[in-house]
Amino acid sequence: MTNTFLTLDGVSFTLADGRVLFQDLNEVFDQRRTGLVGRNGAGKSVLARLMAGELAPSSGRVACGGKVHYLSQHIAQEGTVAALAGVQNVLSALARIENGSADPVDFDAVGEQWDMRERLQSELDRHGLPHLRPDTLVASLSGGEAMRVSLIAAWLSSAVFLILDEPSNHLDRANRLALQAQLQRWPHGLLVISHDRELLEQMDRIVELSPLGLRSYGGGYSFYAECKRVERESAQRQLDQRKLERKRETAAMREQHERQERRMAKGASDGRDANQAKILLGGQKNRAQGTAGRLRQQHAEQQELLSKRVCEAAQQLAPAAVIAMHALAGPQAVRARVAELENVVLPYAPQATRAISLTISGEQRIAVVGSNGCGKSTLLRILARQLAPLAGRCDVRVRTAYLDQQLAGLTPQHSAIQHLLAANCEAGESALRTHLAQMGLDAQLAAAPLETLSGGERLKVALACALYAYPPAQLLLLDEPSNHLDLASLEALEAMLRQYQGALLVVSHDETFLQALCLTHRLEAGIEGWCLQTLAN
Repeated sequence: MTNTFLTLDGVSFTLADGRVLFQDLNEVFDQRRTGLVGRNGAGKSVLARLMAGELAPSSGRVACGGKVHYLSQHIAQEGTVAALAGVQNVLSALARIENGSADPVDFDAVGEQWDMRERLQSELDRHGLPHLRPDTLVASLSGGEAMRVSLIAAWLSSAVFLILDEPSNHLDRANRLALQAQLQRWPHGLLVISHDRELLEQMDRIVELSPLGLRSYGGGYSFYAECKRVERESAQRQLDQRKLERKRETAAMREQHERQERRMAKGASDGRDANQAKILLGGQKNRAQGTAGRLRQQHAEQQELLSKRVCEAAQQLAPAAVIAMHALAGPQAVRARVAELENVVLPYAPQATRAISLTISGEQRIAVVGSNGCGKSTLLRILARQLAPLAGRCDVRVRTAYLDQQLAGLTPQHSAIQHLLAANCEAGESALRTHLAQMGLDAQLAAAPLETLSGGERLKVALACALYAYPPAQLLLLDEPSNHLDLASLEALEAMLRQYQGALLVVSHDETFLQALCLTHRLEAGIEGWCLQTLAN
């Protein structure tokens, strides 16, 4: 029998604008490794924060039998490694005690964790981060390094229940496999929010959050996907059957009504021909009208019942996510070189990959790959003119569009349409709103401050600003663009990038995503430096 760690009892949550995000959620989370899936904006991260105690439900109750540790998908860029690992207070108290403090508050902060300094260094070494120290600034870390330190906070937390929101984001292949192995060994409650299909395959069950509520499926991702396919086909058949029943019954009622009308007309005609008294004709007319009235009422009630059945069947068929992304029409791809790096020295990069020379032409579509911390993001920032090289020459000759991992170009208080109008003042607000709607951002979401949107929705806004900018970019620089996107949005992004006419550099650890982009080259950072490889068409 499994232990129950956390329970949702009638949990609902209403946003500040009055929109109901979800309602009456009931679920029990035990020792089974559970994956939580759902579309961007469904409320997965909000639900995670409710379960972690960071938010209070609008109604209902969350009960937990011990300490919960929550890893947010948005990693803070301020502070030190010790703070990100969740042990800054303990280490600070230890330092004060070592310097002579006798304050009981410091001893309470340390508790039984007198070896925390050694434990932290041991975890850093085990996760391939021996070069980091507790006072290392988070701002100097790569996305993958910051995520690994955040995961260390989970392992050091002594929690009975872990909630990990998109924990494989930014991790390279080796560290993704290490994360899977670590989760397999985790002995307590676990909830993983992710669209990483390989990671979800390792779960004991999948729970889906949708407009219909929470639904649990035993097994990993492939089992869930097959169940969803069967469910959808069954729900579609049921809906088709209900619609057919309504159509047939409506036709039958129409025919019955027409027969009644013909009988009434014939009765009136026969009465006049028979020269009956007016009082008799009036009685016949009243009876006929009464019968017709009762028939209309019966038909209306039957029609209402049939429509209700259709609506009930439609509610069981969650609407398919139809997402579209389009690059605005612009100049044809430039065949000549669009950028050139000559003996460029990258800041922050390790010695092996610190120097690079690279020429990019308008026809190249390049995957930039390598382990965390090798300089991939730094390379894109230099090409985007957001960072200066330590030495060498960087010559970018065309307009660029850059999407960074942290979405730093977005202002949380501004809306999606405000950002897009700033990026494109030519297309017109109506056309830009249409583009946002096709990406799954309806009028309400397009007008809402970005700070109220989900991680996936914010990423779509950043993508929109890059894809729909005017003048259009001839060099597109994307750093981990698949992070946070649900499957439907990811497929739409893949389709759009296959049609993009300019030069493309994309950093990603998602090999399935990269293989879908019709790439021409692969730029890999390794122990012998940078290597550009031509890919077979």
